[in-house]
Amino acid sequence: MTVLRGVKKNMRTYYYLRISTKEEKELQSFTSQDNALKKYAKENKLEYDEKVVYKEDMSGKSFDRPQWKKLEKTIKEEAEKGIEVQVIFKELSRFTREARNGYNKYLELYNLGITLVFLDNPTVSSNYIKKMEKEAEEQDFLKNVVSQSMLNIMLAVELDRVEKERERTVKRIRDGIRARKEEKGLTQGRKTGQLDKMTDELKNDIKDFISDRSIKQVDLMRKHDISRNTLKKYVKYVQENK
Repeated sequence: MTVLRGVKKNMRTYYYLRISTKEEKELQSFTSQDNALKKYAKENKLEYDEKVVYKEDMSGKSFDRPQWKKLEKTIKEEAEKGIEVQVIFKELSRFTREARNGYNKYLELYNLGITLVFLDNPTVSSNYIKKMEKEAEEQDFLKNVVSQSMLNIMLAVELDRVEKERERTVKRIRDGIRARKEEKGLTQGRKTGQLDKMTDELKNDIKDFISDRSIKQVDLMRKHDISRNTLKKYVKYVQENK
């Protein structure tokens, strides 16, 4: 994980954490994001408490999320007053999982002077973009135009990658469910909840499930013919044996 240095002492800092759905909440948590952001705060001597931390379990397909809207209102009001503000995310996908709306929202906040920091995606953090823009401004007109276009493309490509990655993972899980049903037939297969051992396929699916909050536990249960309790047991096993 890359930690970005040079945090201004008078800059107000907020943190945003997101997982996808309430249905997945019992098997997934904010732990990974929480630990990464706490580490960043500690290394940069920043506060990290309920006053500046926003958490919610909702899809990243839109920005119509209660906690995000609350945070966005706060940072926009502060930016309009001339206060320097930054929002820290563990990764870009916690901010958004949709390329077009994500791109527009990023630029909207960027143009207000709000700094977005993505610990796992430093090349699309606001400070990096600002640095590239400054270098572009120092070049001649033609190079400047090309550089600006490249910056926009770079941001759009990264946001598109996040969206496509999610779509591929979800499709793979659903295709697996369909293939398993066709293979076994609707009335065949082991009894729900029984599984002799951890298969490589199940292990890989669980790893995707842990890292991608958009994957539903019910899809994994159907694909592998296992119960909720069995899935919980294997999730715990994978988490403890990374």
